[in-house]
Amino acid sequence: MFYLLHGNDEFTCREHLKMLRRQGNFEYNQDIYSGTEVDLATILATCNTFPFLADQRLVVVEGLPKRRRSEEASADRSDATEAAGKEEKRSKSRKGKNRGESRASFEKGLAESVPLLPDSTVLIVLVDEELPESSVLLKAAQKYGKVIVSTLPKGAALESWINKRAKSIGVTITSEAAAMLANFIGNQLRLLANELDKLATYVGDGGTIGVDDVRKLSAQVQEARVFDLTDALAQRNRKQALDILHDLLADGEPALRLISTITFQVRTLLLVKELAEKGQRAPQIASTAGIAPFAAEKALRQIGKFNWAQLEEAYRQLLATDAALKRSRLTPDMALDLLVIQFGLN
Repeated sequence: MFYLLHGNDEFTCREHLKMLRRQGNFEYNQDIYSGTEVDLATILATCNTFPFLADQRLVVVEGLPKRRRSEEASADRSDATEAAGKEEKRSKSRKGKNRGESRASFEKGLAESVPLLPDSTVLIVLVDEELPESSVLLKAAQKYGKVIVSTLPKGAALESWINKRAKSIGVTITSEAAAMLANFIGNQLRLLANELDKLATYVGDGGTIGVDDVRKLSAQVQEARVFDLTDALAQRNRKQALDILHDLLADGEPALRLISTITFQVRTLLLVKELAEKGQRAPQIASTAGIAPFAAEKALRQIGKFNWAQLEEAYRQLLATDAALKRSRLTPDMALDLLVIQFGLN
């Protein structure tokens, strides 16, 4: 019994893994290995061990060894396979770091073992990437097991995912609320699932999640709405910026927290602009700056509308507004209105 779970949707892959673990009678016969750390010999030895006081043994392999540079062009080159195969035969330890095995030899050895698995063993291999059709592991799963591929949903498929997820936890969600979550959070499914769990608790079993609920409870959406405010400011559309600002205040967003969030975003724009000028792209910027990928992409779209002097002036204005609010020199509404009117002028 062999399952191959692969695709760029890490969250759904692990949801399938949870479901498969619940289906079997494994008791204490469950072993989880990291394919990047444990050698193939150890994994195969565990697969061939009969379960103790249970019907089945579950063996989960999470990930595959990283490809070597020589494997980039072809993941299953025969010379790399043979060399690593010899290293496997020399391995005497039951556990240990996967130091010598290439990605190609690991996949090949695992694929060759699949038809020889004992009936009592359930082997699940989980890979957080979509394997190519040429993958020997994929071919083995297609012939001897089951393949479950999970790819990140986009557009209408993402909203459909949100609706289905809501129903699975006993609530419904309006199309407007689903669109808001999809637009502001994107296909970060684990984050979406957490937000839906929180919203479901708020509306209660059988309840309906609406736009107002999302605005009140989803910090991610609130942060993204502030991004819209920054967008309007970047476009010098002060009327739209004031409308968004007043909506946020009407929804109960504290003025000081708004100032803090806008300040954080302007600081992020300054950092993203610097990294972009060094030639980094969105994925690298997200990793370096420690921000979500969608936030990096949105910041990249915004920085072209500001020069350095405007961003620096906007940052100084934010600090001054924050100080004025804390010293009670201005009312929150007046302070924020003045900030919007004067934002980034230079």
